[in-house]
Amino acid sequence: MHTLTRQQLVVLVLLTLVWGINWPIMKLGVTDFPPLSFRTISMWLGLPVLAAVLLVRGVSFRIPRPYWRELLVLTVLNMLVWHTLAILAIRSLSSGRAAILGYTMPVFSAMIGALWFSQRLAPRAWAGVAAAALGVVLLLWHEATALTGRPLGVAMMLLAAAIWAVGTHRMRRTTIPASTLAISFWMTLITTLWMTLLSVMFERSDWHWPSPPVWSAIVYNGLAVFAFAQVAWLSLARDLPPIASTLSVMFIPVLGVFSGAWWLGEVLHWQDWAAVALVIAAIALVLWPKQV
Repeated sequence: MHTLTRQQLVVLVLLTLVWGINWPIMKLGVTDFPPLSFRTISMWLGLPVLAAVLLVRGVSFRIPRPYWRELLVLTVLNMLVWHTLAILAIRSLSSGRAAILGYTMPVFSAMIGALWFSQRLAPRAWAGVAAAALGVVLLLWHEATALTGRPLGVAMMLLAAAIWAVGTHRMRRTTIPASTLAISFWMTLITTLWMTLLSVMFERSDWHWPSPPVWSAIVYNGLAVFAFAQVAWLSLARDLPPIASTLSVMFIPVLGVFSGAWWLGEVLHWQDWAAVALVIAAIALVLWPKQV
């Protein structure tokens, strides 16, 4: 197992907290505000902060022209699809359920690594894949049978998680000769322009001035998520093996589920409890080292 430095461990803990409690925050933000526009404003708020960090640290913004295509591919796989589908899906799902589905990403990553990148998958890892699949089936079953269920939201979250898993593999293998901060800035800018286009095309008629709670959610997403958490994750994904982020990934959906139940009063059904247990067990089976 890769030994994390104290700084990397601190980043993982902060990343877990920031992303974990953001699920009910996003749910609060998009309940009475257009979701694409919510994401767009958040990204425009976080982008100049991210640029200021590069300037203060003296990091070059330059990406060599031969690597622009690779940068675009990384953007699509790591940010563009995820941020588009996830913010649309969370409006129709509980924040906890969206978090569980979104963080099936490590299991997809393990499967993709085995099938696409010829990485050997141990028997216990396949058991983890089966556990995660069972958890998703439970959620799909409840969404399909509940009168207020939204199976489309479940499908969007699963697709977003799968594409993100591919993007994580690509990020670990990128050959772009630039700092992760610079790569993060350009990926965020491209995604911001994309989200702006979508919000203008599909939500312009629904625009209105955000309420104070929505503004709070926007500011949190802009500063904590895009100016910190997104960059932190890309740095860890680029610099460390998959096992290094296990603890963070395991507890983010748990925080999402229980913070949503506490803050938003979301009712937890037995399917949610079972899915939390199954997904955590799946991630542990897939990623936890044989010897600690």
